[in-house]
Amino acid sequence: MRGNLFIISAPSGAGKSSLVKALLNQDASIRLSVSFTTRAPRPGEIDGVHYHFISRENFQERLGQSEFLESAEVYGNFYGTSQRWIEDEMAAGRDILLEIDWQGAAQVRKLIPQAKSIFILPPSLVELQCRLDGRGTDSAEIIAKRMAVAREDISHALEFDYLVVNDQFDDALADLLAITRAQRLLIEHQTKQQAQLLSELLN
Repeated sequence: MRGNLFIISAPSGAGKSSLVKALLNQDASIRLSVSFTTRAPRPGEIDGVHYHFISRENFQERLGQSEFLESAEVYGNFYGTSQRWIEDEMAAGRDILLEIDWQGAAQVRKLIPQAKSIFILPPSLVELQCRLDGRGTDSAEIIAKRMAVAREDISHALEFDYLVVNDQFDDALADLLAITRAQRLLIEHQTKQQAQLLSELLN
């Protein structure tokens, strides 16, 4: 049985990374795709766990060889998803989660139309600004740029299959879990998963 592909996108500061981490902790059947990136590792990040950190030259070489299912430039750095890894994992029946921006999501939907895409919204722009300010890691100029990019990101929210508002964290997490669970209960999946039971009950 072929696995599901879930895509999660959000503007910076919407809480996507925290929600994805919590989702993976509660749903062990989902595996996170580890993207390739040209940006430098942040403190605590491990190569091969958080990202595959590679040079721009290596990235361009892989891009030229069509190794990426999707790729995008974000804040001057390049990101890409391994097409072979995604295909192998889905073919093995494993559910995969892509944590990518709206540009990458659009590319993936064209190549894998059955993928389910989820966009995480902040409760308001004011709250988003507060969250970015609260990090205490960026200058006012950088935060202003992130807010401008966030508005652009949010303008693409209606292109996704699902919208989740991250106002209360636990509620947003419950919404994500409901989406992944419902996807597995679709008739196209259940007819394969429950083939023996259906054969006994319907024949």
